[in-house]
Amino acid sequence: MKKQYRVKKSKEIEAILKRHRISSSPYFTIYIKEQNHETQHFRYAMSVGKKIGNAVVRNHIKRQIRAIVRNVNIIPQVDVFIVAKVKIKDLSFQEIEKELCFLFRKQKLLVKGENNDSIFK
Repeated sequence: MKKQYRVKKSKEIEAILKRHRISSSPYFTIYIKEQNHETQHFRYAMSVGKKIGNAVVRNHIKRQIRAIVRNVNIIPQVDVFIVAKVKIKDLSFQEIEKELCFLFRKQKLLVKGENNDSIFK
């Protein structure tokens, strides 16, 4: 993903955590904040804690989450913070994709009219 789609500064992540909508499952928690700046796209950040595994495992999970976010059409003008929980170790890529997309649908983050269903099979 391009840098313009990432939330990198800790102040921005703290702002998402303070003023947020939240959605949760046994595997993920996502925080959503509406943007008030000039960007015309969504931005996201993710957190994968040390309890999940060593650096190799955590980086593998981060790559999977990035691939899922890249393939989903998320509405513009929103910041998303994705937190992976410990139970994610037991899931396959398809199950991770299904869980994340369920949470995106639950919070109505997907672009209407786009064919996002092919991703969720």
